[in-house]
Amino acid sequence: MTTMTVSREIRLASRPVGEPVPENFELATTEVPELGDGRILVRNTWMSVDPYMRGRMDDVPSYMPPFALGTVLEGGAIGEVIASRAESVPVGATVAHFHGWREYADLDAASATVVDTSLAPAEAFLGPLGTPGLSAYVALTRTAPVREGDVVFVSAAAGAVGSVAGQLARKLGASRVIGSAGGPLKTKKLIDDFGFDAAVDYRQGRLAEQLAQAAPQGIDVYLDAVAGDHLEAAIDAMRTGGRIAMVGAISGYNATGPVPGPDNLFLAAAKEVTLRGMLVSSHYDLFPEWIGKASGWLADGTLHTEVTVEEGIERAPDAFLGMMRGANTGKMLVRLGETR
Repeated sequence: MTTMTVSREIRLASRPVGEPVPENFELATTEVPELGDGRILVRNTWMSVDPYMRGRMDDVPSYMPPFALGTVLEGGAIGEVIASRAESVPVGATVAHFHGWREYADLDAASATVVDTSLAPAEAFLGPLGTPGLSAYVALTRTAPVREGDVVFVSAAAGAVGSVAGQLARKLGASRVIGSAGGPLKTKKLIDDFGFDAAVDYRQGRLAEQLAQAAPQGIDVYLDAVAGDHLEAAIDAMRTGGRIAMVGAISGYNATGPVPGPDNLFLAAAKEVTLRGMLVSSHYDLFPEWIGKASGWLADGTLHTEVTVEEGIERAPDAFLGMMRGANTGKMLVRLGETR
């Protein structure tokens, strides 16, 4: 008699209106079917929660399809292969994949990537060696390239992308790096732990004035993960020929109506500023290059990273809600089981 693997998972119970609440999520138990040819069974050990997931909870067209009601959510995860019917991925391998929000994942081996845990701990492949780190790298080398001597402004600077971006900007030759974060503890951490030259606290208001004080001669590059007042302040502060990488717009993700744009957009034209959108999925060709560089910096200690961790699949909704409110420093992760 074959014993079925039982897995707990988080499903989307209802679509949020405005800010999501715990009732939008449901913890369910399911049985994992017998593996088919070419498939692997992964015991997930870590999963990621990320801001873009909020958009997928709405039933609207976007660059990724919306989550379906009543079905398991999905997102980045790391795990150990415990059964395999694919020669390319053996039992015991550690893999990265996109079937998070569940304890066990039955997936096509071709959709999993074997990761080298001799380079860094497995969870690093969801943070600095994963799409957050790659997003920072793409933003500051392709989308809004940093040049020697530039003044760089990074929003959401204590988060998974921003905390890497600030350090990367320095490595790329920036003369001054400024970050935005919420609250005195995070702004202090930006300077003391992540190496920023200055920090602005968006919760204290007067963002444009704070940025003008931090960069009296203006800025050359802005990594925008927030939009709204941050984008408006950055356009005000931009020097001629500046570059803006539009990576996210978290300030408007919970909006229930149209989100107003910056009222100074014409300044971007007058200053010949480039505003360019970026989807990290269009730049996966840079992954090997980025991992090669970032793993070395992690090893020698010149890239500082932090994680905020919730324990257990049942805490995944809380991790997501907390991340959306800025409760995390660095990458927000959920640990689903003991790593080996």
